[in-house]
Formats: sequence, structure tokens, C-alpha cells
Amino acid sequence: MSETQQQETLLEFPCAFPLKIMGLANDLLAQAVLDLVLRHAPDFDGATMEMRASSGGKYVSLTCTINATSKQQLDALYRELTSHPLVKVVL
Repeated sequence: MSETQQQETLLEFPCAFPLKIMGLANDLLAQAVLDLVLRHAPDFDGATMEMRASSGGKYVSLTCTINATSKQQLDALYRELTSHPLVKVVL
């Protein structure tokens, strides 16, 4: 494996991969995130999504731990999540 390929694949797939998604507190955010995550990780159990409101209540963070199968899957999911208007940050 070349050094470039090795740098791109620091993770061993499949693996449990937590995604933290932050956005404005909005009734539509959790469902929108769930729909996007399920599109890329159909085996994700929505009941495991963790939600926490900020101290001021203006923002909410969602944590979704998916079964990541490839770097391409994660890249596509990050791109789609970060382009969603309700999402502010994805870690």
C-alpha cells in the first residue's frame, strides 16, 4: 500500500464511527439528519441517536454512531450533511 493510500485509510473498515452534527434548535433538524444518515448508512438505528441542547437552547447537537464501511461512504455523508441548511457543523 502506498503512503498516500495509507494516509487516506487510517480507519479500518467496517468500524463504529460517531458523527456529531450541530445546528440551530429546530423541530426538523433531527428528522433531516436521520434521513441523510439512513441514505448513506441504511443499517443505522435511529433510536440510538443522541440529542443534547445547548445551555441557551438555541443550538442542538446530534450524535449518530454509524457502521462505517468505507472512506467514500463517510466523505459522501459529510458532504451531504454539511450542505444541509439546518446543519451548522459536522465533526
